Amino acid sequence: MRATVLGAGSWGTALAIQLARVGHEVVLWDRNPDRCAVMNETRRNPRYLREVSLPSGLVASPDLEGSVRRADLLVPVIPSHGLRGVLREAAPVLSPTALVCTATKGIEDESLDTMAAVLVQELGGPERCSVLSGPSFALEVARGLPTAVVVAGPESASRPAADAFHGDLFRAYDTEDVIGVCVGGSLKNVMAIACGVADGVGLGGNARAGLITRGLAEISRLAVAMGANPLTLAGLAGIGDLVLTCTGNLSRNRRVGLALGEGKRLPDILLEIGEVAEGVTTASSAWKLALRLNVRMPITEQIHALLYDHKPVGMALGDLMRRERRAERDG
Repeated sequence: MRATVLGAGSWGTALAIQLARVGHEVVLWDRNPDRCAVMNETRRNPRYLREVSLPSGLVASPDLEGSVRRADLLVPVIPSHGLRGVLREAAPVLSPTALVCTATKGIEDESLDTMAAVLVQELGGPERCSVLSGPSFALEVARGLPTAVVVAGPESASRPAADAFHGDLFRAYDTEDVIGVCVGGSLKNVMAIACGVADGVGLGGNARAGLITRGLAEISRLAVAMGANPLTLAGLAGIGDLVLTCTGNLSRNRRVGLALGEGKRLPDILLEIGEVAEGVTTASSAWKLALRLNVRMPITEQIHALLYDHKPVGMALGDLMRRERRAERDG
């Protein structure tokens, strides 16, 4: 299969490596011609995952039109705020028979659409569109360490896309619950910021476990209100991705929270990380969705206030702990 990955960040690069590893002809698109030249010459991404060699079956290209036109499988891995614009550029030259599987996690802040919805709106053909999510640090995928993910979409899209990624020590399952996978994959980043904050101020393992568990309850309430199957949140795109992102040292969103808990300023934190931390944007879109759908999301509320209203960390944590107590299943 001829696969084209749009976006040469760490996650896009890792997925391009995996696709090449299992035998596909892969083009990794990056707008920067100099960076593409370096990748093709040195077989390394000069900015992301520099320690991992690029397989021989992978070529980098700055030519969006040419990269998209040749694709049997298009894999957009663009930050959520930029996905729609790139898809709009790609749409006129994309083959009507090409599969499309986005691995972008997030909810568009202006429209409050999932990435799957953005995909269908810009490219049409919902029967060929899917989304990949699950517990998967880019560096570990690139190194070929064991990983399990899920691809969501109609069977006509999710099954062949999962087949394309599946192989070696990378397992790709499929499901039809697009909403559950999109919401789980997006909101876990907000909860990772919360866990990072708690760890940053030294609240301990009990607090972290509580935040993960109550965070899953929030994510599930929102997903179900949007039409998801609650069992999806007990799977790879739900609890699997949530646990990894909230506890793993490679999690950018957890690192944002850790630094906030240590008293650092958000702009300085993001500059230091040097990559997009989707949880920052998702905290805004998720809070707007919660208000629209009348869903209780107290952790999301406090992370939103911390990020966007400059609420002090101690006050946010205090308000979260002092809120009205309910029966566990009631929130």
